[in-house]
Amino acid sequence: MKSGDLSASRLAVDVRQSDDLRLKLKQNPREGLKQVAEQFESLFLNMMLKSMRDTLPQDGLFDSDQSRFYTSMLDQQMAQKLSSSGQLGFAKLIEQQMGRFLPPDADNPTSPSSSSLSAGVAPVSALSSPETMRQALALAREQIAARNAARTASAIPAAASAESAAQVTPGASSSASSSGKDFVNRLWPHAVEASQATGVPAHFLVAHAALETGWGKSEIRRADGSSSYNLFGVKAGKSWQGATVEAATTEYVNGVAQTSKEKFRAYGSYAEAFRDYANLLQRPRFAGALGQQDGMEFARSLQQAGYATDPMYADKLGRIINGPTLRQALQG
Repeated sequence: MKSGDLSASRLAVDVRQSDDLRLKLKQNPREGLKQVAEQFESLFLNMMLKSMRDTLPQDGLFDSDQSRFYTSMLDQQMAQKLSSSGQLGFAKLIEQQMGRFLPPDADNPTSPSSSSLSAGVAPVSALSSPETMRQALALAREQIAARNAARTASAIPAAASAESAAQVTPGASSSASSSGKDFVNRLWPHAVEASQATGVPAHFLVAHAALETGWGKSEIRRADGSSSYNLFGVKAGKSWQGATVEAATTEYVNGVAQTSKEKFRAYGSYAEAFRDYANLLQRPRFAGALGQQDGMEFARSLQQAGYATDPMYADKLGRIINGPTLRQALQG
């Protein structure tokens, strides 16, 4: 029986598994890493199943603390069975990310690096550190999110908007796809960092920047023409102590568009802009958007919190998140 089969046959609450994993990591780092990744995937799936259960009524005729306890055990076992099957692919992504911490000859028990592994000098201790695991999971999550965004968006009909109108002709389609891809590639590393801080998928954040800047073509600029790096239209406000730039903007008062000049924050880089944006989303005002995994709900939460006065703001942002330009850029 294979080790993966043995793991799948055990109860999810078997406390001996943690000891077996530690031993496996010492004896065979790569095989142990595979089992660790499966445990991560199992934990993720169990959280997902729990979230789904929480949406169901809990006060039925046959509901009780005992039934909920055994249902929880069932979900744990189901999550472990799914992760050991390898069909979902989450564990494989996690294994690839965490595998970067292993030396190339970790499989050779006679190699110097393998000896140092057992001595605790090389990355086995790093593999089991919470920070390393958090980073690996975050990177894997972003790959999964990008892949799923491309898949799910393909099932959503293109809306009759500027997003779809830009692709009426083959030439326009090619141009929009190329510019969108460049925009996403330029911002993606910073979006991933902001995603880890906010729990919001990186492609949602890129879509928001795309809406505010017209895919980078209408960035707020300083008087000398250089970029302010303000990707999210964040105004300066009285509490802002940094650099500012003045620009024309459209605000809606009682549903009527009005043009005015406002002061906006100016940054030294895109990385700085994303960090400030992540801090903004972590304010209590935007609690509904923080950690949001649904594109349209994320857009609605921003509008409801007063991020913009445009009554169609959420609709516009939602169309970009689920639109063809972002989908093609993510497929890259």
